[in-house]
Amino acid sequence: MLSDAPVAVDRGRYQDTVTPWEEPAWRAEALDWVRAGLTAHGMRPTGRWRVRLRPWSVVLRLCVAGQDAVWFKANPPASAFEGALTEALARWVPGHVLRPLAVDTARGWSLLPDGGPLFRDVLARETVAAGAWEELVRQYAVVQHALTPRANAIARLGVPAVPTGALPGVLDRFDATTLPPRERNALRELRPRLLDWCAELAALDVPDSLDHADLHDGQLFRPEPGRFTFFDWGDAVVAHPFAGFAVPARRAVEHHGPRVLPRLRDAYLEPWTGAGRSTAQLRRAVSLAWRLGALNRAAAYGRLFPTASGAAGAATAAAGARCLLELLDEPPV
Repeated sequence: MLSDAPVAVDRGRYQDTVTPWEEPAWRAEALDWVRAGLTAHGMRPTGRWRVRLRPWSVVLRLCVAGQDAVWFKANPPASAFEGALTEALARWVPGHVLRPLAVDTARGWSLLPDGGPLFRDVLARETVAAGAWEELVRQYAVVQHALTPRANAIARLGVPAVPTGALPGVLDRFDATTLPPRERNALRELRPRLLDWCAELAALDVPDSLDHADLHDGQLFRPEPGRFTFFDWGDAVVAHPFAGFAVPARRAVEHHGPRVLPRLRDAYLEPWTGAGRSTAQLRRAVSLAWRLGALNRAAAYGRLFPTASGAAGAATAAAGARCLLELLDEPPV
């Protein structure tokens, strides 16, 4: 049976954050839902489980007899779409994402199977060639390309839709008061150029799709060499797909240096070739989207539990503001 108390509670750097987990009635309801979901799949919990609390999620890791762990995730209202999105992706791009065991779309709850080793853990224990990163971004691009006809359907699930032309408004709405005056002024002065970049990117006519917006090595599994499974879609947006390239590319550079970027970029662009766009146009689109993707990543920092205030709320707001500063950097591709 699943016990009523975890063996460990991990709050990370957010020791003062307040999530629904602190409410006994919510906690009991969530555990009952987890028990029912496990039973429906014939799974027998061992009783041992752990909880990780963050301003943007409540995650439980549950041990199940005779098989890998199972995960429960609760999202805040601004990313409550994640369960429904994950469920839809399992139908639309099977094999590339997790197939949830249960989803409660109204409450933003998901029960998920284990996906195997995290790519981050693989990188920590063995040498991984740069070609693995090329395959990673190529597979991600395959998913995005396949989802372009689904962009409107994804938005109807509640995923924020931010077309390229709307990006200047994201900057205008963002509260960057945590930045020093000099940096705030630099962003204001950048706005005319931002309008030009958005217009140029939109003119290249790459259709919007799903952008994970935070696809680092801790957000994907590598169950076996050459295969990747993408998860954790709470920061996702319907936007220019190429904006999603920057996060995994930066991580690849950390491991292999900037020399990997041209091959990485071209591997990512492989599924997008054709449709009357030249290689030079696609490469230019990657360069523009690299910079502009910072806006949606900054906005995602606001998807917190309403009770996540105090130091935790301030820390995430500051991180979002700092993300905006990427707009000032020249893209390395």
